[in-house]
Amino acid sequence: MRRAATTAALVLALVTPAPAAAAAHPGTVTHDEQIAFHAWRSYPQWRSGTADGTRAVPGRSPYLTIGRAAGTTEYTDPHTGTTRTWEYATWTSPVHHIGFGASELVASWNADTPAGTWLQVDLEGTYTDGRATPRYVMGRWAAGDQDIRRASVDGQGDGVSSIWTDTFAVDDAAAGVLLASYRLRVTLYRTPGSTAAPRVRQVGAMASNVPDRFTVPASAGHIAWGRELAVPRYSQNIHEGEYPQYDGGGEAWCSPTSTEMVVEYWGHRPSAEDLAWVDPSYADPQVDHAARSTYDATYEGAGNWPFNTAYAATYGLTGIVTRLHSLDEAERFIAAGIPVITSQSFLASELTGANYSTSGHLFVIVGFTATGDVIVNDPASSSNDAVRNVYRRAEFEQVWLRTKRHRANGTVASGSGGIAYLIAPAGTRWPRVPGSDNW
Repeated sequence: MRRAATTAALVLALVTPAPAAAAAHPGTVTHDEQIAFHAWRSYPQWRSGTADGTRAVPGRSPYLTIGRAAGTTEYTDPHTGTTRTWEYATWTSPVHHIGFGASELVASWNADTPAGTWLQVDLEGTYTDGRATPRYVMGRWAAGDQDIRRASVDGQGDGVSSIWTDTFAVDDAAAGVLLASYRLRVTLYRTPGSTAAPRVRQVGAMASNVPDRFTVPASAGHIAWGRELAVPRYSQNIHEGEYPQYDGGGEAWCSPTSTEMVVEYWGHRPSAEDLAWVDPSYADPQVDHAARSTYDATYEGAGNWPFNTAYAATYGLTGIVTRLHSLDEAERFIAAGIPVITSQSFLASELTGANYSTSGHLFVIVGFTATGDVIVNDPASSSNDAVRNVYRRAEFEQVWLRTKRHRANGTVASGSGGIAYLIAPAGTRWPRVPGSDNW
């Protein structure tokens, strides 16, 4: 993506972060897609799982950690070739019944991993025909990259489903075999003999069944029209060519740049010590740091969705990956003072004013104009001053929520189907919408 155009700023009041929840809209909203998010985060929920060496710690912010090691194991990092011995402990959630047959699932987690520690999140599911999935690795993760390389795992599948970087996907949803239930397994690792250990504050997953669709119906709106949040603005394009080992900036860094904008909106940012490794001649070094902190060594990029929300959570925030049903739901978050990061793909002709085409791009919804158009901080801009853009509501909703689209050559490609990162301070009350269970 290359971009130099700007959109004229509209005169709107900027508001500061507010943790208040938006009022629920009267009546239950129905949708043709099914989306459900479920998480384990409370002390009773941690206690409800099966522990082998882990312990649940109560308090204002309960968490899961290592109580005693269940054993030791060797791990050879495929990205460094280094073999090390680790103590480990595991926690497995109760089985969660989704309530519908799901074609996709994305897990996400919030944790702290001090030096010498890391974690792995696995998925074990049951299909609607009663068969079990393999135990799928959904991510090997640490906040830093000195002990292991943060990575997804390629080559996982059983002929019914596969793992695509961060997403469990049924290979042929039309065949009728879908995901009925699942449980998540978290394995915590630390250097043998160490007292340091990961602390997991939340682990969960979004399961969905979104039909194939090239278009979506327009939402009603009028929930947060005329409101704009004061989210910092950072361009990814000014970082082009920086740190090729982290995918080289520019168009590759849309996700960490968007995530960093929201982290800083909530009053957090990397410390001077965190940024000491960045070339002092580079502008906005926190964007470089966010890219390094979200880089997936298998994917060879910084666009792994749960790695981005996990990075945000290292600042004490709560972050999840989910799907939203419509812009109306996004408006509820804006009304509650919560920006929304969205994933979309489009041709330049499909999003007026974008002036670029993309097979996958993330930016931040920061508000809505008085007539309902979408105000975004789009990092695919020529400078920080050019990041604020306004996109037509109907066009935006199509390119974000559809699951099928046409490339410039007429062939069919996929769309994100409404993927969103929701990031806010721990304890923030999310908006409530009758009929929705997707956050």
